[in-house]
Amino acid sequence: MNLADWLRERLGLEALDHVIEKKRVPVHRHTFWYYWGGMTLFLFGVQVATGILLVLYYRPSADEAYESVRFLMTQVSFGWLIRSIHSWSANLLVGAAMIHMFSAFMLKSYRRPREVTWLTGMGLFVLCLAFGFSGYLLPWNQLAFFATKVGTDIMGSVPLVGPFLARLLRGGDQITGGTLTRFFGFHVAILPLCMTALLGIHLFLVQWHGMSVPPGAEQPVAAPKQEMKFVPDFLLRDLVGWLAALGALALLAALFPWELGLKADPYAFAPAGIKPEWYFGYMFQTLRMIPSRVLGIEGELLGIVGFGLGALVWALVPFLDAPDGRGPRARFWRVVGVLAMLYVVVFTLLVYRGGPS
Repeated sequence: MNLADWLRERLGLEALDHVIEKKRVPVHRHTFWYYWGGMTLFLFGVQVATGILLVLYYRPSADEAYESVRFLMTQVSFGWLIRSIHSWSANLLVGAAMIHMFSAFMLKSYRRPREVTWLTGMGLFVLCLAFGFSGYLLPWNQLAFFATKVGTDIMGSVPLVGPFLARLLRGGDQITGGTLTRFFGFHVAILPLCMTALLGIHLFLVQWHGMSVPPGAEQPVAAPKQEMKFVPDFLLRDLVGWLAALGALALLAALFPWELGLKADPYAFAPAGIKPEWYFGYMFQTLRMIPSRVLGIEGELLGIVGFGLGALVWALVPFLDAPDGRGPRARFWRVVGVLAMLYVVVFTLLVYRGGPS
Protein backbone atom coordinates (compact mmCIF):
# COMPACT_ATOMS: atom_id res chain seq x y z
CA MET A 1 0.00 0.00 0.00
CA ASN A 2 1.45 3.36 -1.02
CA LEU A 3 1.21 6.58 1.02
CA ALA A 4 -1.74 7.97 -0.97
CA ASP A 5 -3.82 4.84 -0.37
CA TRP A 6 -2.80 4.79 3.30
CA LEU A 7 -3.97 8.39 3.79
CA ARG A 8 -7.13 7.81 1.75
CA GLU A 9 -8.15 4.89 3.96
CA ARG A 10 -7.46 6.63 7.28
CA LEU A 11 -8.68 10.15 6.47
CA GLY A 12 -11.76 9.23 4.47
CA LEU A 13 -10.57 11.02 1.35
CA GLU A 14 -13.08 9.09 -0.76
CA ALA A 15 -15.73 11.55 0.40
CA LEU A 16 -13.52 14.45 -0.73
CA ASP A 17 -13.06 12.75 -4.11
CA HIS A 18 -16.83 12.56 -4.41
CA VAL A 19 -17.23 16.26 -3.66
CA ILE A 20 -14.53 17.20 -6.17
CA GLU A 21 -16.06 15.03 -8.85
CA LYS A 22 -19.55 16.38 -8.20
CA LYS A 23 -18.76 20.09 -8.01
CA ARG A 24 -19.60 22.02 -11.17
CA VAL A 25 -19.43 25.71 -12.07
CA PRO A 26 -22.12 27.29 -14.28
CA VAL A 27 -20.85 28.71 -17.57
CA HIS A 28 -22.48 31.89 -18.90
CA ARG A 29 -21.54 35.43 -19.82
CA HIS A 30 -21.08 36.42 -16.16
CA THR A 31 -18.81 33.51 -15.14
CA PHE A 32 -15.85 35.90 -14.87
CA TRP A 33 -17.22 37.32 -11.62
CA TYR A 34 -17.05 33.93 -9.91
CA TYR A 35 -13.26 34.17 -9.78
CA TRP A 36 -13.29 37.10 -7.36
CA GLY A 37 -14.35 34.91 -4.44
CA GLY A 38 -11.26 32.74 -4.95
CA MET A 39 -9.11 35.83 -5.44
CA THR A 40 -10.27 37.21 -2.09
CA LEU A 41 -9.51 33.89 -0.43
CA PHE A 42 -6.03 33.79 -2.00
CA LEU A 43 -5.17 37.30 -0.80
CA PHE A 44 -6.34 36.39 2.68
CA GLY A 45 -3.94 33.44 2.53
CA VAL A 46 -1.12 35.84 1.59
CA GLN A 47 -2.07 37.96 4.60
CA VAL A 48 -1.86 34.96 6.92
CA ALA A 49 1.49 33.77 5.54
CA THR A 50 3.19 37.17 5.61
CA GLY A 51 1.58 38.05 8.94
CA ILE A 52 3.10 34.97 10.57
CA LEU A 53 6.54 36.01 9.33
CA LEU A 54 6.07 39.57 10.59
CA VAL A 55 4.88 38.56 14.05
CA LEU A 56 8.15 36.67 14.60
CA TYR A 57 9.93 40.04 14.87
CA TYR A 58 7.17 42.41 16.02
CA ARG A 59 7.01 43.64 19.62
CA PRO A 60 3.58 45.04 20.60
CA SER A 61 4.54 47.86 22.95
CA ALA A 62 4.79 51.61 22.51
CA ASP A 63 8.51 51.53 23.37
CA GLU A 64 9.48 48.76 20.95
CA ALA A 65 6.87 48.48 18.17
CA TYR A 66 8.34 51.13 15.87
CA GLU A 67 11.90 49.97 16.47
CA SER A 68 10.99 46.33 15.81
CA VAL A 69 9.41 47.23 12.46
CA ARG A 70 12.43 49.37 11.55
CA PHE A 71 14.75 46.49 12.48
CA LEU A 72 12.68 44.15 10.32
CA MET A 73 12.87 46.50 7.35
CA THR A 74 16.57 47.35 7.62
CA GLN A 75 18.30 44.33 9.21
CA VAL A 76 16.25 41.24 8.35
CA SER A 77 16.84 39.75 4.90
CA PHE A 78 13.87 40.65 2.67
CA GLY A 79 12.01 41.96 5.74
CA TRP A 80 11.06 45.14 3.87
CA LEU A 81 9.64 43.00 1.06
CA ILE A 82 7.53 40.85 3.36
CA ARG A 83 6.11 43.94 5.09
CA SER A 84 5.36 45.62 1.78
CA ILE A 85 3.64 42.51 0.43
CA HIS A 86 1.60 42.29 3.64
CA SER A 87 0.52 45.92 3.38
CA TRP A 88 -0.23 45.83 -0.34
CA SER A 89 -2.09 42.53 -0.10
CA ALA A 90 -4.24 43.99 2.69
CA ASN A 91 -5.34 46.76 0.35
CA LEU A 92 -5.89 44.40 -2.57
CA LEU A 93 -7.82 42.05 -0.27
CA VAL A 94 -10.35 44.75 0.58
CA GLY A 95 -10.57 45.73 -3.10
CA ALA A 96 -11.19 42.12 -4.18
CA ALA A 97 -13.76 41.69 -1.40
CA MET A 98 -15.56 44.83 -2.59
CA ILE A 99 -15.64 43.59 -6.18
CA HIS A 100 -16.88 40.18 -5.01
CA MET A 101 -19.60 41.78 -2.87
CA PHE A 102 -20.84 44.18 -5.55
CA SER A 103 -20.76 41.50 -8.27
CA ALA A 104 -22.76 39.13 -6.02
CA PHE A 105 -25.24 41.95 -5.45
CA MET A 106 -25.63 42.78 -9.14
CA LEU A 107 -25.92 39.09 -10.12
CA LYS A 108 -28.48 38.64 -7.31
CA SER A 109 -26.53 35.74 -5.85
CA TYR A 110 -28.35 36.25 -2.54
CA ARG A 111 -31.64 34.79 -3.78
CA ARG A 112 -33.23 31.83 -2.02
CA PRO A 113 -31.74 29.62 -0.61
CA ARG A 114 -28.52 31.68 -0.39
CA GLU A 115 -29.61 34.40 2.03
CA VAL A 116 -27.32 33.14 4.81
CA THR A 117 -24.44 32.90 2.34
CA TRP A 118 -24.88 36.62 1.65
CA LEU A 119 -25.05 37.45 5.38
CA THR A 120 -21.86 35.52 6.14
CA GLY A 121 -20.18 37.25 3.20
CA MET A 122 -21.20 40.61 4.64
CA GLY A 123 -19.74 39.57 7.97
CA LEU A 124 -16.46 38.60 6.28
CA PHE A 125 -16.29 41.99 4.56
CA VAL A 126 -16.75 43.79 7.90
CA LEU A 127 -13.97 41.64 9.37
CA CYS A 128 -11.68 42.62 6.46
CA LEU A 129 -12.27 46.27 7.33
CA ALA A 130 -11.61 45.52 11.00
CA PHE A 131 -8.33 43.83 10.07
CA GLY A 132 -7.32 46.93 8.12
CA PHE A 133 -8.25 49.29 10.94
CA SER A 134 -6.52 47.28 13.68
CA GLY A 135 -3.38 46.57 11.66
CA TYR A 136 -2.91 50.19 10.63
CA LEU A 137 -1.83 51.24 14.15
CA LEU A 138 0.70 48.44 14.72
CA PRO A 139 3.79 50.16 13.20
CA TRP A 140 3.18 52.93 15.79
CA ASN A 141 4.05 55.79 13.43
CA GLN A 142 2.67 59.31 13.38
CA LEU A 143 0.18 58.83 10.56
CA ALA A 144 -1.24 55.62 12.04
CA PHE A 145 -1.47 57.15 15.53
CA PHE A 146 -3.52 60.17 14.48
CA ALA A 147 -5.61 58.23 11.94
CA THR A 148 -6.56 55.81 14.71
CA LYS A 149 -7.38 58.72 17.00
CA VAL A 150 -9.70 60.20 14.38
CA GLY A 151 -11.28 56.80 13.70
CA THR A 152 -11.95 56.03 17.35
CA ASP A 153 -13.27 59.56 17.90
CA ILE A 154 -15.78 58.99 15.11
CA MET A 155 -16.71 55.62 16.59
CA GLY A 156 -17.22 57.34 19.92
CA SER A 157 -19.94 59.45 18.29
CA VAL A 158 -22.16 56.41 17.65
CA PRO A 159 -25.41 56.86 19.59
CA LEU A 160 -25.76 54.99 22.89
CA VAL A 161 -22.84 52.56 22.51
CA GLY A 162 -20.25 54.93 21.02
CA PRO A 163 -18.39 55.96 24.20
CA PHE A 164 -18.28 52.34 25.35
CA LEU A 165 -16.91 51.15 21.99
CA ALA A 166 -14.27 53.89 21.95
CA ARG A 167 -13.06 52.98 25.45
CA LEU A 168 -13.14 49.27 24.59
CA LEU A 169 -10.90 49.81 21.57
CA ARG A 170 -8.54 52.29 23.21
CA GLY A 171 -8.33 50.61 26.59
CA GLY A 172 -8.99 54.02 28.12
CA ASP A 173 -9.81 57.57 27.15
CA GLN A 174 -6.73 58.18 24.97
CA ILE A 175 -4.57 56.36 22.42
CA THR A 176 -1.72 54.85 24.46
CA GLY A 177 0.61 51.89 24.46
CA GLY A 178 -2.27 49.92 25.93
CA THR A 179 -4.26 50.68 22.78
CA LEU A 180 -1.43 49.31 20.66
CA THR A 181 -1.30 46.07 22.66
CA ARG A 182 -5.08 45.77 22.47
CA PHE A 183 -5.11 46.30 18.70
CA PHE A 184 -2.38 43.67 18.36
CA GLY A 185 -4.56 41.21 20.27
CA PHE A 186 -7.51 41.97 18.02
CA HIS A 187 -5.38 41.69 14.88
CA VAL A 188 -3.59 38.40 15.56
CA ALA A 189 -6.05 36.51 17.80
CA ILE A 190 -9.66 37.67 18.01
CA LEU A 191 -10.22 38.71 14.40
CA PRO A 192 -8.45 35.64 12.88
CA LEU A 193 -10.56 33.38 15.10
CA CYS A 194 -13.78 35.09 13.97
CA MET A 195 -12.62 35.11 10.35
CA THR A 196 -11.75 31.40 10.36
CA ALA A 197 -15.11 30.40 11.83
CA LEU A 198 -17.16 32.63 9.53
CA LEU A 199 -15.09 31.73 6.47
CA GLY A 200 -15.64 28.04 7.17
CA ILE A 201 -19.42 28.57 7.32
CA HIS A 202 -19.36 30.70 4.15
CA LEU A 203 -17.35 28.15 2.15
CA PHE A 204 -19.56 25.32 3.39
CA LEU A 205 -22.69 27.17 2.25
CA VAL A 206 -21.16 27.93 -1.17
CA GLN A 207 -20.34 24.23 -1.52
CA TRP A 208 -23.74 23.13 -0.23
CA HIS A 209 -25.86 25.39 -2.44
CA GLY A 210 -23.50 25.66 -5.40
CA MET A 211 -22.81 28.81 -7.38
CA SER A 212 -25.81 30.95 -8.21
CA VAL A 213 -26.85 31.65 -11.80
CA PRO A 214 -28.11 35.22 -12.36
CA PRO A 215 -31.73 35.57 -13.54
CA GLY A 216 -30.74 36.74 -17.02
CA ALA A 217 -28.50 33.71 -17.62
CA GLU A 218 -30.80 30.93 -16.38
CA GLN A 219 -31.43 28.14 -18.87
CA PRO A 220 -34.84 26.55 -19.52
CA VAL A 221 -35.44 23.43 -17.44
CA ALA A 222 -35.36 21.14 -20.48
CA ALA A 223 -32.14 22.65 -21.87
CA PRO A 224 -28.80 20.96 -21.05
CA LYS A 225 -26.84 22.79 -18.35
CA GLN A 226 -23.71 24.64 -19.44
CA GLU A 227 -21.16 23.81 -16.78
CA MET A 228 -17.46 23.16 -16.24
CA LYS A 229 -15.84 20.90 -13.66
CA PHE A 230 -14.43 22.76 -10.68
CA VAL A 231 -11.38 20.47 -10.73
CA PRO A 232 -9.39 20.95 -12.88
CA ASP A 233 -11.07 23.43 -15.27
CA PHE A 234 -12.22 26.22 -12.96
CA LEU A 235 -9.40 25.70 -10.44
CA LEU A 236 -6.72 26.09 -13.12
CA ARG A 237 -8.26 29.39 -14.20
CA ASP A 238 -8.32 30.42 -10.54
CA LEU A 239 -4.62 29.57 -10.27
CA VAL A 240 -3.82 31.79 -13.26
CA GLY A 241 -5.54 34.69 -11.48
CA TRP A 242 -3.67 33.95 -8.25
CA LEU A 243 -0.33 33.93 -10.06
CA ALA A 244 -1.22 37.26 -11.67
CA ALA A 245 -2.09 38.68 -8.24
CA LEU A 246 1.17 37.37 -6.81
CA GLY A 247 3.08 39.03 -9.64
CA ALA A 248 1.21 42.30 -9.07
CA LEU A 249 2.02 42.13 -5.34
CA ALA A 250 5.71 41.53 -6.01
CA LEU A 251 5.78 44.43 -8.48
CA LEU A 252 4.00 46.84 -6.15
CA ALA A 253 6.15 45.83 -3.17
CA ALA A 254 9.38 46.22 -5.15
CA LEU A 255 8.54 49.51 -6.90
CA PHE A 256 6.51 51.12 -4.11
CA PRO A 257 7.80 49.73 -0.80
CA TRP A 258 5.60 50.58 2.19
CA GLU A 259 7.15 53.44 4.11
CA LEU A 260 7.49 53.45 7.88
CA GLY A 261 7.39 57.19 8.53
CA LEU A 262 8.13 58.87 11.86
CA LYS A 263 7.59 57.29 15.25
CA ALA A 264 4.32 58.22 16.95
CA ASP A 265 4.50 61.18 19.32
CA PRO A 266 1.26 61.83 21.22
CA TYR A 267 2.40 65.41 21.93
CA ALA A 268 3.13 66.30 18.30
CA PHE A 269 0.69 68.04 15.99
CA ALA A 270 -1.37 65.87 13.67
CA PRO A 271 0.14 65.64 10.15
CA ALA A 272 -1.42 68.02 7.63
CA GLY A 273 -3.99 66.53 5.28
CA ILE A 274 -4.36 63.31 7.25
CA LYS A 275 -6.54 60.76 5.44
CA PRO A 276 -7.73 57.24 6.25
CA GLU A 277 -6.98 54.19 4.15
CA TRP A 278 -8.79 54.35 0.81
CA TYR A 279 -11.47 51.81 1.79
CA PHE A 280 -12.71 54.21 4.48
CA GLY A 281 -12.32 57.21 2.17
CA TYR A 282 -15.92 57.51 0.98
CA MET A 283 -17.18 57.58 4.58
CA PHE A 284 -14.50 60.10 5.56
CA GLN A 285 -15.37 62.36 2.62
CA THR A 286 -19.09 62.16 3.37
CA LEU A 287 -18.56 63.23 6.98
CA ARG A 288 -16.41 66.12 5.78
CA MET A 289 -19.13 67.35 3.44
CA ILE A 290 -22.03 67.17 5.89
CA PRO A 291 -22.64 70.55 7.60
CA SER A 292 -21.87 70.77 11.32
CA ARG A 293 -25.60 70.86 12.10
CA VAL A 294 -28.54 69.67 10.01
CA LEU A 295 -32.04 70.56 11.29
CA GLY A 296 -30.63 70.93 14.78
CA ILE A 297 -28.86 67.53 14.67
CA GLU A 298 -25.08 67.21 14.77
CA GLY A 299 -23.88 66.49 11.23
CA GLU A 300 -21.34 63.82 12.19
CA LEU A 301 -23.97 61.96 14.20
CA LEU A 302 -26.37 62.13 11.26
CA GLY A 303 -23.73 60.70 8.95
CA ILE A 304 -22.87 57.83 11.30
CA VAL A 305 -26.53 56.90 11.73
CA GLY A 306 -26.95 57.07 7.95
CA PHE A 307 -24.03 54.68 7.40
CA GLY A 308 -25.44 52.28 9.97
CA LEU A 309 -28.89 52.25 8.38
CA GLY A 310 -27.36 51.89 4.91
CA ALA A 311 -25.29 48.89 6.02
CA LEU A 312 -28.37 47.31 7.61
CA VAL A 313 -30.43 47.71 4.44
CA TRP A 314 -27.55 46.34 2.34
CA ALA A 315 -27.33 43.25 4.57
CA LEU A 316 -31.10 42.66 4.47
CA VAL A 317 -31.48 43.05 0.69
CA PRO A 318 -32.06 39.27 0.18
CA PHE A 319 -35.27 39.68 2.16
CA LEU A 320 -36.26 42.96 0.47
CA ASP A 321 -35.64 42.10 -3.19
CA ALA A 322 -38.02 40.09 -5.38
CA PRO A 323 -37.58 36.34 -4.66
CA ASP A 324 -37.14 35.48 -8.35
CA GLY A 325 -34.87 38.45 -9.09
CA ARG A 326 -37.24 39.83 -11.72
CA GLY A 327 -39.80 42.59 -12.05
CA PRO A 328 -39.96 46.23 -10.91
CA ARG A 329 -38.71 45.48 -7.39
CA ALA A 330 -35.64 43.67 -8.74
CA ARG A 331 -34.92 46.55 -11.14
CA PHE A 332 -35.17 49.01 -8.24
CA TRP A 333 -32.55 47.14 -6.23
CA ARG A 334 -30.31 46.85 -9.26
CA VAL A 335 -30.41 50.65 -9.56
CA VAL A 336 -29.63 50.89 -5.82
CA GLY A 337 -26.56 48.71 -6.37
CA VAL A 338 -25.33 50.85 -9.27
CA LEU A 339 -25.82 54.05 -7.26
CA ALA A 340 -23.99 52.53 -4.27
CA MET A 341 -21.01 51.60 -6.45
CA LEU A 342 -20.91 55.07 -8.00
CA TYR A 343 -21.11 56.67 -4.58
CA VAL A 344 -18.20 54.62 -3.21
CA VAL A 345 -16.01 55.27 -6.27
CA VAL A 346 -16.74 58.98 -6.65
CA PHE A 347 -16.43 59.88 -2.96
CA THR A 348 -13.24 57.85 -2.62
CA LEU A 349 -11.73 59.74 -5.55
CA LEU A 350 -12.80 63.06 -4.00
CA VAL A 351 -10.64 62.32 -0.95
CA TYR A 352 -7.51 62.02 -3.09
CA ARG A 353 -8.39 64.77 -5.55
CA GLY A 354 -8.89 67.53 -3.08
CA GLY A 355 -12.59 67.20 -2.46
CA PRO A 356 -14.32 69.90 -0.42
CA SER A 357 -13.55 69.90 3.29
